[in-house]
Amino acid sequence: MGYGSGELIIRSYNAQNDRVRLEGLESICEVGPADKPFLFTDTLGDPICRIKNSPIYNMLVAELGGQLVGVIQGTIKLVTLHKPPKNVAKVGYILGLRVAPAYRRQGIGSRLVTKLEEWFVACNVDYTYMATEKDNEASYKLFVNKLGYVKFRTPAILVNPVNHHRSSQISSNFKLTKLKIKEAESLYRKYLSSTEFFPIDIGNILRNKLSLGTWVAYPKGETWGKVPTSWAMLSVWNSGELFKLRLGNVPISCFMYTKSSQLIQKFLPCFKLPSIPDFFNPFGFYFIYGVYGEGPLYGKLVKSLCNFVHNMASSKSKDCKVIVTEIGGNDTRSKLHIPHRKSMSCSEDLWCIKSLKNEDGKRVHKLTTMPPTRTLFVDPREV
Repeated sequence: MGYGSGELIIRSYNAQNDRVRLEGLESICEVGPADKPFLFTDTLGDPICRIKNSPIYNMLVAELGGQLVGVIQGTIKLVTLHKPPKNVAKVGYILGLRVAPAYRRQGIGSRLVTKLEEWFVACNVDYTYMATEKDNEASYKLFVNKLGYVKFRTPAILVNPVNHHRSSQISSNFKLTKLKIKEAESLYRKYLSSTEFFPIDIGNILRNKLSLGTWVAYPKGETWGKVPTSWAMLSVWNSGELFKLRLGNVPISCFMYTKSSQLIQKFLPCFKLPSIPDFFNPFGFYFIYGVYGEGPLYGKLVKSLCNFVHNMASSKSKDCKVIVTEIGGNDTRSKLHIPHRKSMSCSEDLWCIKSLKNEDGKRVHKLTTMPPTRTLFVDPREV
């Protein structure tokens, strides 16, 4: 297919030749619908930062007339699907699809996805999936209407701003303990190994240097040696060490309100007004994953753990502006107790899936029509 400036070439990423040009491409490509406030991604000089911690990964670039006009990334791993008889599947995840604004609506995005799918097939992948904003019409049309993906799950993304001037309260009725990596891995395998999209290599995630640790909370007076009557757990991933985000396309009124609230908080702290983080400069974030627990006090325990993470972010990381948690769409018990700002959160993210093997086509139909498990494990390496 001709594109005016020559033949479109799609090839593997070459760090020596492509790194600087890809940084330029990333700087002009927004994340999210263009008619609303969107995010720019700063990869800190490492274009593969979002995929390099995955077991198997690949990045493809689209070149036209000597210019890089598009990019796509993919990862491969083994996960549980919680649907017999084949409980474990090899899945490919698509992320980071970017096309330069001047070259959009020319089929470059679909060519990139198709080429990545060919790599998945060569690696014997069972299913490929992707995530997009619910109202991202262009992404939905490309993957669902054109490329045969089907709606799979609608997780909730909960975002809570970090207030560096104020600590969150942790109940004195609960005890918080940091687990050793082997203990955390054993706990996850015991309670979450049958949930959807649980990664078989959970141990590698917990041992990664970006994983800050796993904590449990339970009532004081009880011991962790025995299973407490109520308990909760979560792990924390420092995404800000990999890349930074910056907000764009924001009304000037919002910008001025943010700046004024920060000045009031700084010079007149007695007013105790809620401070709004500065999202107009690059910032990092913590990602909470592996949220789980049991018992009648589960909700309060989860809230205490989240408040602990907030205090850790506010005291140990100057550029961590938000804490992000992604949970299953029907995990209402967690959503009610995980602190988040409704205006900054997304009640329905959209995951779409596609079978890459003909014999698995019927299983995709079952996966998308049967009720989801309450717990959905979101891999922090794919955020």
